[in-house]
Amino acid sequence: MRTFLSAGALITAAALTAISAPAAHAVLPATKGDNGTVKIHDAATGEELKNNEPKVCEFYLVAFKFDAGQKADWEIQAWANNDLDKGTVVESGSLTLDEEGHERTEDMKLPKGQYKLFWTFEGENGKAKHKVFKSTCEDVEPTPGTSEPTPGTSEPTPGTSEPTPGTSTSAAPAPGGDDASGDLAETGNGAPLGLLAGLAAVLVAGGGYLLARRRTATRH
Repeated sequence: MRTFLSAGALITAAALTAISAPAAHAVLPATKGDNGTVKIHDAATGEELKNNEPKVCEFYLVAFKFDAGQKADWEIQAWANNDLDKGTVVESGSLTLDEEGHERTEDMKLPKGQYKLFWTFEGENGKAKHKVFKSTCEDVEPTPGTSEPTPGTSEPTPGTSEPTPGTSTSAAPAPGGDDASGDLAETGNGAPLGLLAGLAAVLVAGGGYLLARRRTATRH
């Protein structure tokens, strides 16, 4: 009788062990590195939301529930309905996730068309995570800084476009040329006409004076 009870106890214990083992395995965490997800968000959507938005214009990528401090690489490829060949990489980057396995990219824009995101990460055991989405942008603006001239290149260099002080104004007339009044300057052929006219006037006056003296002497 005791032997029968002992055998029954062993069978019961074995059964309980077999039942509890799968349950213990079920509560183990997911495989390291594969338990996160990545979403496409419109630029106006808060990064704390976990919804995916497959039609966007200005957008960003946001990761949730990856391992703390995990490093991730991502790239976006042209996929359909655009001017690029399928598989052409149009954007790429990398992120180091925070202690909650969360992080986001900067906002970006792509020309209108369909694209596919590929997200790879440290400790990855399966395939890269991916998302197909559409850009609805009709006209993508150029990247800031590429369409604007570099400071200092579009403006004239100081001193090159403006006349150098003293060089753009007319030089003073050289001695021997016309003076400001338009009269000819003296040349080497004789005295100025004004001087000659004055001398003639002096001679005439002197002649008149002598003639008057002579007449007075004759009367006396």
